[in-house]
Amino acid sequence: MRPRPVVLALALLAAGCDSARPEPEPPPREEPGVVTSLVTTVDPSGAAPLSAEVVLQTTEPVTARVTVPGTVPATDVTYRVGGASTALRVPVVGLVPGRASTVTLELFDAGGARVEARELEVQPRLLPTALPEVVIDRERTGGPGAGMWFVSYFGHDGQTSPQRPFAFDETGTIRWALDFSTHPDLNNLFYDNGIDRLANGNLFFGDGATDRIYEVDLLGRVLRSWPMEGYSFHHMAVEMPSGNFLVTVNKSGLPTIEDHVIEIDRASGRVVQEWDLRQALDPSRRAWDTDLADLDVDWFHANALAYDAASDAILVSGRTQGLVKLTRDNRVVWILAPHRDWRRDLASRLLTPLDAAGRPIADRAVLEGEAAHPDFEWAWYQHAPEILPGGEVALFDNGDNRGYRQPGAYSRAVIYEIDEAAGTVRQAWQYGKERGLGTYSRIVSDVDVAGGAVVFAPGAVDRFGDARGKIVEVDRSSGAVVFEATVRPPQALFGITFHRVERMPLVVE
Repeated sequence: MRPRPVVLALALLAAGCDSARPEPEPPPREEPGVVTSLVTTVDPSGAAPLSAEVVLQTTEPVTARVTVPGTVPATDVTYRVGGASTALRVPVVGLVPGRASTVTLELFDAGGARVEARELEVQPRLLPTALPEVVIDRERTGGPGAGMWFVSYFGHDGQTSPQRPFAFDETGTIRWALDFSTHPDLNNLFYDNGIDRLANGNLFFGDGATDRIYEVDLLGRVLRSWPMEGYSFHHMAVEMPSGNFLVTVNKSGLPTIEDHVIEIDRASGRVVQEWDLRQALDPSRRAWDTDLADLDVDWFHANALAYDAASDAILVSGRTQGLVKLTRDNRVVWILAPHRDWRRDLASRLLTPLDAAGRPIADRAVLEGEAAHPDFEWAWYQHAPEILPGGEVALFDNGDNRGYRQPGAYSRAVIYEIDEAAGTVRQAWQYGKERGLGTYSRIVSDVDVAGGAVVFAPGAVDRFGDARGKIVEVDRSSGAVVFEATVRPPQALFGITFHRVERMPLVVE
């Protein structure tokens, strides 16, 4: 049995959405309804074609429940909008493209009794032709997952900007999208790694065209933005538990790029911390090569961040250097990378790989990355670090230049166990090597771990031919694929279909 599907995190649109299973409702009232006026507007912001908003006045304070039908009952979207009021603005999210949807709007009084229900015919706007075809290669076994797939999409139809995030359900139907092509500030949006969700439920992203961070709702309304004076945005912004933002940036006026991280205060917008990677690491190291950048300018290429709340430290992924953990005062805690050509002081921070029995691997060819060990491989030109409970770190191992040879033959989702005190690393899990070139993505891409599931998402597969992105959900314990989809764009920017994919938390009634 598939669990009941739910909304695309509508908590970001109205405070008080109920994510717990409700108690049995009181019986409906017998008297007439409470609505005195009701107006439905499709895509009120002009940026969310599969969304609408219902504005209504009532004779008494009410809350609302919305049901938006999918193409099959298992993909219906149902959610509550809390905060009882006589003047409600109810978001309608998850419309099916190309057809009118009969949206059910139910209203409840302070005691939980249903006081009125309306069925509203809502016709969404047409989707941009730049959006892709989504093909479900393997239907989910064991029921749908907890959410829809939000894709930070790079594809286009000949016009390459702005970038357009979208979300699709378990049938491959696109149910939400943002298109800022007519927005006065975001019409050239370049969000790089892509969108993510804030703790308050709203969405956020950095924009390389305006060098700001933006907070938006699912209806496409810009709620707030933050500048980064003296810096320019690239790749990634992360919300910290404090609410502040960590951001990978270029510092203005320097001969090098993509080698600084800053912290922006959420309330004031000021930059309150800077990590200069030129000071922490060695900009002259050239153990890894690339034909994608000038290493004298882009020597590190910071492509992702993670915040370690337990130690108030950061993990920074440098495409051509490795994964590095830094303290708040910019000291190196450890380096996860092949051991070739590190300066002596930094070499002392390199993690030592262990075999499956927990013994240090002493083979110099393995340590330096020239050869793989049966129990351990380094990550090559990695992306998407994620800190897991118990000291584990998940990565997307792109495999570019694997073993100092071009091209790589495979990409992997890999999980490492790191013992910081001992300075060791053990490979705990991997997937993707067995898929070979079929899921090889030299650049970009994502991996996420949620409970017993690992999402392996190579975003630039076969980038010189049939460009596509793959989303493969794997059961961590068995290694079995439980869901798989292919995203095929009309055209791919730089050969990239997407950078990041998130299966967002959903609000369950």
